[in-house]
Amino acid sequence: MSDDLSRRRFLWGVGGGSALLGAAALAHSVSPWGPFSLKAPRSRTGSPQDLPVNRSARQADVTALALDPDWGLRLSGSSTATLALSDLDRLPQHTEVLPISCVEGWTVDATWTGVRLRELLDLVGMPEDATIRLRSMQQRGAFRETTMPSPYARDPRTLVALQLNGERLDLDHGYPARIIAPGRPGVLQTKWLTSIEEA
Repeated sequence: MSDDLSRRRFLWGVGGGSALLGAAALAHSVSPWGPFSLKAPRSRTGSPQDLPVNRSARQADVTALALDPDWGLRLSGSSTATLALSDLDRLPQHTEVLPISCVEGWTVDATWTGVRLRELLDLVGMPEDATIRLRSMQQRGAFRETTMPSPYARDPRTLVALQLNGERLDLDHGYPARIIAPGRPGVLQTKWLTSIEEA
């Protein structure tokens, strides 16, 4: 085989491969291709509610606590209240399409339904400008509690989410309740909520 023919085949191979990758990137920038996306490189096949999971309930060691029928969300402001899941269900529900953006580099949009956080804060007289602390059932890890400045807490799109993509939250996505707020990285979207208080 001549050197010219070998060189031409090599260049055709490189060019063809580049064109294929370019076409795939363009397609993914418009919409996911099947269960995969360059926006969400982790496979969504088999993920609960079509959303990847970084830390499962088993890994966080919260399964028993999350499934406890006596679970309640404790709210502390100028007054206190503890709301059962049925109490939260009876409050006005709102639906928002918001992304989960992971520090690993993937982003997935999802449809969340729940109670506006600001309405829960108003129930217990939380000051408008308060930074709040969100506590998770998980006992270990850097994000077992997080803080949220008032612009996020008071944003009407910030929810204590009870449903994901039209279904009750899966245990691995934070059942019975989790935070979802616009513009916050996924690690700060606290799952398995147990309390909300002034920081």
